[in-house]
Amino acid sequence: MTVPLNTQLLAIRERIEERSKQTRQRYLDNLPAKAARRDALGCANLAHTTAIYPPSTKRVISLHQAPHLGIVTAYNDMLSAHQPFVRFPAIIDAHARALGATTQVAGGTPAMCDGITQGREGMELSLFSRDVIAQSTCIAMSHDVFDGGILLGVCDKIAPGLLIGALAYGHLPFVFIPAGPMRTGLSNADKAKVRQLAAQGKASRDELLQSEEKAYHSSGTCTFYGTANSNQLLLDFMGLQFPGGAFELPDSPQREFLIQHSVKAIEQATRNPSVALGQLVDSRSLVNALVGLMASGGSTNHTIHWIAVARAAGYLIDWTDLNDLSAITPLLTCVYPNGTEDVNAFHAAGGTAGLIATLIDAGLVDGSARTVWGTSLGDTVGEVVPSTEGYAIARPGPSRNTEVLRPHSTPFQADGGIRLLQGNLGRSVCKVSAVKPEHRVIEAPCLVFQDQLDVLAAHQAGLLNRDVVVVVTHQGPRANGMPELHKLTPVLGLLQDQGFKVALVTDGRMSGASGKICAAIHVSPEAMADGPIGLLRDGDVVRVDAEQGVLLTHADLSTRTQALAPTRSPSHGRGYFNAWRKAVSTAEEGASQLFE
Repeated sequence: MTVPLNTQLLAIRERIEERSKQTRQRYLDNLPAKAARRDALGCANLAHTTAIYPPSTKRVISLHQAPHLGIVTAYNDMLSAHQPFVRFPAIIDAHARALGATTQVAGGTPAMCDGITQGREGMELSLFSRDVIAQSTCIAMSHDVFDGGILLGVCDKIAPGLLIGALAYGHLPFVFIPAGPMRTGLSNADKAKVRQLAAQGKASRDELLQSEEKAYHSSGTCTFYGTANSNQLLLDFMGLQFPGGAFELPDSPQREFLIQHSVKAIEQATRNPSVALGQLVDSRSLVNALVGLMASGGSTNHTIHWIAVARAAGYLIDWTDLNDLSAITPLLTCVYPNGTEDVNAFHAAGGTAGLIATLIDAGLVDGSARTVWGTSLGDTVGEVVPSTEGYAIARPGPSRNTEVLRPHSTPFQADGGIRLLQGNLGRSVCKVSAVKPEHRVIEAPCLVFQDQLDVLAAHQAGLLNRDVVVVVTHQGPRANGMPELHKLTPVLGLLQDQGFKVALVTDGRMSGASGKICAAIHVSPEAMADGPIGLLRDGDVVRVDAEQGVLLTHADLSTRTQALAPTRSPSHGRGYFNAWRKAVSTAEEGASQLFE
């Protein structure tokens, strides 16, 4: 029996559609009607295309006798999550050849590891790298000889960047093929404990390094539920990769099966215009993804990235929409940093397949949304299980561990993981799923900083040993590219554990692993755009109320002038992005310079 969609969800979706009528139609109107015919291209163009192939393959491609699939890969050895992609193109090609199709690596994109650049100069390039990846994807596909595309990317900015770029070629079908997480090592909770001990000077550098190496120990994504793994869940919910397969291990036979399954899907999709990417990424799939984000307590980064994805498809979504979706979506997962278990435990409990299925049953996910498989999300979602012929897709069953994944009838909390906070300091988002209720309302004098390293120094000097709202300004997209301030997590968590009331307010980001502190992040307008956060001074009383959605100060800001912005060095490539910082949109608009 088909469950009717939640009426409030329908109302939110309808207002997004109404708001986006003109921009969505403009996007669709700008797409070509269909893929270019290779047999209509110039002979020199074709010769360059097929130069690497034997004569038999040259003819297949040049005479347009079978689908030719372009692979855009974000492979490198810097990201453990992307290292498995080194072998994927050959595997994909073998499966495509078995179907009579051909493949070609159309291009590569950059892919930086935020885990390496945290707290360092390179982190200021992180957010902007998403749009570089989108542009790189466009350049790869600009050869215009492909009938469809395969996207290889997992991590924080990479998957959204690939999707934004591919949407410029929305007349073609695309499929994501993920690599999957690394096996569970040191638990995320134990890793966090060692970090806090190190922040207190009670763990040596060698002990801290050994702990980190036990947590991050092999190829595959990090196992906490941060931005990379939130990407994977959202893409499952959108039907742009197999809905239920995000967290199969990189070297497992299930992953090999899903690669084959995905190649078959994209080969068939080249003959089905209704599953072209621009058609699939519609209001149904976007809202489905955002419901998945809220139900899973996913990364706050997607309050930026998926707004940019929506804009690339012609949809205008804002934080009010996200807040209202969160208000009607129950929190159904408990994965670190929201709990103690990791994504492998989540997958073992039923994973994205189980979460999608129960949200369809709740009327909160539209199971009629189309997938690249050519079938509806409700008819496609499943788990990979052993069969007499190897592996097959089975319908998801009930959760196998309700401490990690619950049905919609018995949620961990009645609403979702992210809330909008607003007041006389602007608008911000707060990830409440990882914050205990007793820590969600903080009112205290603030201390104002312009660099997270200054916060660490203040902690070392004992200046933070009190109830405090830590304010870190000039961290927005226009100021320095909006870096993640992940280095603050252990210190602020330690202060909270010591009994102090602690909150964070910043126009920067805090990553998918935002921790257990009440943090009002992405504050807009940012200080560099004359936002009121730049008027705060030490001692001003600030209220961060994640229960009522309030962010305000009791101080009179009317006669103050903006604090002087810090001078930043153009070193480490940062100077090349000066023009981007001047043109970038606000965090609530996707922090992009790609859209008018």
